[in-house]
Amino acid sequence: MTIDKQVLCEISDQGVASVILNRPEVHNAFDDKLIADILAVLDDLNANDAVRVVVLRSNGKSFSAGADLGWMKRMAQYSFEDNFKDAGELARLMHTLNNLNKPTIALVQGAAYGGAVGLAACCDICIATEKARFCLSEVKIGLSPAVISPFVVAAMGERAARRYFLTAEVFNGEQAVEMGLAHLHVAQDEMETALEDMTQKLLANSPQSVRRTKELIARVAKGPIDQEMIEYTQRLIAEIRVSEEGQEGLSAFFEKRAPGWQQS
Repeated sequence: MTIDKQVLCEISDQGVASVILNRPEVHNAFDDKLIADILAVLDDLNANDAVRVVVLRSNGKSFSAGADLGWMKRMAQYSFEDNFKDAGELARLMHTLNNLNKPTIALVQGAAYGGAVGLAACCDICIATEKARFCLSEVKIGLSPAVISPFVVAAMGERAARRYFLTAEVFNGEQAVEMGLAHLHVAQDEMETALEDMTQKLLANSPQSVRRTKELIARVAKGPIDQEMIEYTQRLIAEIRVSEEGQEGLSAFFEKRAPGWQQS
């Protein structure tokens, strides 16, 4: 699947979909067109039951430079209403990626600036290489990381956000791991091995359980731990136990064999 070659999508025989930003000539900066293209690809993948894992990555030396300068210049001439609508599409992209019904991995192999930090934060797992550089640069040009902020603050925490949102400092992959924005910091020549290892870990698990557990995390993170929350968790485990995949997983465990989703 290719949309104007700005976004490439490759699906392996194992069901690993690679969504590739393909504007290396502008450091994979995104505008309204690229946002719409990524959304179209993600919507397709969300509906594709054969897809087990989604990897977000980029061609070229940068993950993404954030907002395209031409797009920003154009939007500066628009009305409040037009800017509100335009921002809504970026918000929809972040929400769609954050709530995709399969596990997602961001592979950040270079610079991730502005909104690109939001993309990384919305993925379930983030792998950053030694050349990765993150920056929430909006305040430097009189803007704010508003639309991406719920996802980035959830990933890196309020305390780190207070520093890096307000200073627009550049930080590396190792620092991103320390604050929780990224999960792994690897050498550049080890990134494909690290990605393969992570995808295999995800593929070993029940597709249904992974999907329902993503829903569980989102629900539990919002709290509070009240009777409604307790009953939600009771219902979820009961539904999974009696489901086809739940029964298969338990049977495979007791029979000391691989479950069906690993065999396929």
